[in-house]
Amino acid sequence: MRSKINSMYFVDTNIFIRFLTNDHPTKARKCFELLGNANQGKIKLQTTESVISEIVYILSSKRLYNLPRVDITQKLMPVLKISKLAIPQKRTLMKALEIYVDYKIDFEDAILIANMYRTKTKEIFTYDEGFEKIPQIKRLKP
Repeated sequence: MRSKINSMYFVDTNIFIRFLTNDHPTKARKCFELLGNANQGKIKLQTTESVISEIVYILSSKRLYNLPRVDITQKLMPVLKISKLAIPQKRTLMKALEIYVDYKIDFEDAILIANMYRTKTKEIFTYDEGFEKIPQIKRLKP
């Protein structure tokens, strides 16, 4: 690896997918090493909310991996806890994974609800009736 300790690198969805699924053992091993180096503080990585959302979408896809929500959360939570993996609103994403499992709603909606909790917002304008599942949230229609 050609990295310098103070360098920051972005990580794309496919790296996490290889790591989490081991569907391509050679690539999975290299991804394991990369994330292990970040976990040990040897390299700094970053990614985005959209990448995490895409991971959940891919792992839950009936055409691809078809993993249950609990399995997705159990696989993804340790990745989110890697200290040298920077993700905007990391704690909010971790809360979103809990909401995703507990209320069986789309992950994107779970992110929205987690952000509502973070900002202490109780009401949302939406036509999506799925928000009715969340007792702390009041759904409003414009």
